[in-house]
Amino acid sequence: MPVFFSVSEKMSSSVISRVSSLLCVVGLMGFSQGQTEMTCAVSLAGNAFVTKSAEGSQDGMGGDGLQWQQADTQFSVYFHVDRPCELSLALRARSEGKSVIQAKVLSQSWQVSIESKDYAESALGKVSVKALGYVRVDLQGMSKAGAQYADVAEVIVRSSTPGLKLSYVKSNEGNMFYWGKRGPSVHLGYQMPADKTIRYAYSEITVPKGQDPIGSYFMANGFGEGYFGIQVKSPTERWILFSVWSPFHTDNPSEIPEEQKILTLAQGEGVRVGAFGGEGSGGQSICVFPWKAGTSYKFLTSVHPDGKGHTIYAAWFGEVGKKEWKLIARFQRPKTDKHLTGFHSFLENFDASRGYYVRSSLHANQWVCDVDGKWHELTQARFTGDATAGGEHRLDYAGGLVKDGFFMRNGGFFSDRVAINQDFTRKASPEKKPVIDFGKLP
Repeated sequence: MPVFFSVSEKMSSSVISRVSSLLCVVGLMGFSQGQTEMTCAVSLAGNAFVTKSAEGSQDGMGGDGLQWQQADTQFSVYFHVDRPCELSLALRARSEGKSVIQAKVLSQSWQVSIESKDYAESALGKVSVKALGYVRVDLQGMSKAGAQYADVAEVIVRSSTPGLKLSYVKSNEGNMFYWGKRGPSVHLGYQMPADKTIRYAYSEITVPKGQDPIGSYFMANGFGEGYFGIQVKSPTERWILFSVWSPFHTDNPSEIPEEQKILTLAQGEGVRVGAFGGEGSGGQSICVFPWKAGTSYKFLTSVHPDGKGHTIYAAWFGEVGKKEWKLIARFQRPKTDKHLTGFHSFLENFDASRGYYVRSSLHANQWVCDVDGKWHELTQARFTGDATAGGEHRLDYAGGLVKDGFFMRNGGFFSDRVAINQDFTRKASPEKKPVIDFGKLP
């Protein structure tokens, strides 16, 4: 979802991505017609990450191929197999001078010399994969004659295993190399009482220790016009984020007419407000706050019309077990007359360079309060995913039940996937009903 900064990344040429996709499709079609081998070309542009590097290294992937000067740099390429299989691997690469590259897969290791100035195929070897799941190919530079190691465009995967299906980001259509490297986003949509008018939504999040890499957004209280949660911005900075979309549809906030801009009515101590763009536009509030993995936090959101053709949105944050609430912000959304709808949570990664890290969140104690002041516990949630998950570009996602709540997990190329588009029902816990004096909220 939108943040104050934008992430940009150079992609490899569309020609290479189309060739990569075509190679796999042709191979699979040939296999289905009785041929003995399928071939897939797994592009590094959409399926590889720098997983090791020296401090200050500029190595990475760009529109002209790999930037690879440091011996400490390791590129890791990922693809998914749907069954045990036998694979034959090769690299499609080029080099201005002779480069020696080491490739490691499972317990296998090979070294290959790259000398061609044009992209050419260099065989690695064969590997036996014992179970379905992700296969990781690690590439390390061993020696080079020029300033750079080889420019590797693709890992070529061949197999005669009957019915084998490879899943990976096959092309850059729709900027999918970028979205695929970010990884799949997953959501929990809570089943709300259909016959009630809802003003408040309450929920709790715990991020397990070690499951909070940079680029993570653990969104607790989503609603029809915005979202509210916590982010990991950098090694030293963490945010509480509350945003509301403008009713004017644009990705550029400067295009929003004055009468359709989100108006800030109040902001909490230490909270800064501003506009966001890139995925819709609107008003956003950020509080730099050192929230911690392993600690449970509570989130409260209010949505109600002001009687003048506008709607007021407010968000408060606190630690579970403590009475105190912190106001994040109160916004006014013009041309809107409604109460709270679409209560949901989501988990995403907004840093494409860190899509190989796993992250997870525990979501508990979801409640809504109607306009009459009566609380309703929500125990059913539908687990869904974005186009990256639904299109099977990435399969490292999971969600469902855990203890007395729900969980979500994504990234890291784990193999124990949980299918999206299914419902889960947690155990009710009426003894945990929120006790909130709304009149005393800051």
